[in-house]
Amino acid sequence: MEKIKLSKEKETLIIPLVAKALESKKDNPIIYDESALKIYKQIDYDFSSLNIPTKTNIMLAIRAKLMDDYVKNFLNYNKDCVAFHLGCGLDSRYKRVNNKTVDWYDLDFKEVIDLKKIFFEESSNYHMIGSSVTEYSWIDKIPKDKENYIIIAEGLFMYLKYEEINELLIKLKEKLGSFTLIFDAYSILTAKNANKHPSIKKTKANINWGIDNPKELEKISVGIKFKKEVFFTDNKLLDKLSLTNKIIFKIANYFKTAKRAHRILIYKIDN
Repeated sequence: MEKIKLSKEKETLIIPLVAKALESKKDNPIIYDESALKIYKQIDYDFSSLNIPTKTNIMLAIRAKLMDDYVKNFLNYNKDCVAFHLGCGLDSRYKRVNNKTVDWYDLDFKEVIDLKKIFFEESSNYHMIGSSVTEYSWIDKIPKDKENYIIIAEGLFMYLKYEEINELLIKLKEKLGSFTLIFDAYSILTAKNANKHPSIKKTKANINWGIDNPKELEKISVGIKFKKEVFFTDNKLLDKLSLTNKIIFKIANYFKTAKRAHRILIYKIDN
């Protein structure tokens, strides 16, 4: 297979893929992703050039698993669901969640989706859309009059500007009326320093946004309500780590700045 050449933000999709693939090789992994392993073995790419720190690999595996579990529970306890995975990259969340009734849509840049279609096939329940998140014509493809909607954005919002996030949420609210939103976010300090991260420097992508107080997003529009903050430093998945890494993550949990440097935020949007 030809060597993958992706520019700037698009090349960042390799980072979470590597994290899930490497984690899946372990005897007792945080997350097992058969598709990530397959893609990792098939593509011709110099993964070592990304210089991904071990701590980052662990965090990305934890992030993926925590978001998987939340989405899985949401789909199990709500009927007639539509899920939109924004900035999906080469992720196989639809397969990992394994819900046969959800109407699922993966969205990313066209060149990313073209690449993804080499490894994944669409079906009556699984669809792939090639579009920038900020080119809003894709919103018209969301089915109307469903009972429940969940919007998933993993590793995406930090690359957007606040004005773009603002506009996106307003347009989704106008289209759907009511939906659940789950995404991961940096703190303002982390966002400020993230461009120094070796992997981000390699891809030359730009981090544009961070948030300290999750309730800040409630100011965008009436009906946007912050529901939950999920921390990478405080969950049962840490029991799968080596003693050294477990201690590092648990110590970080005692410090507000470290704990909230990068975490998952969940919102409910209603009319």
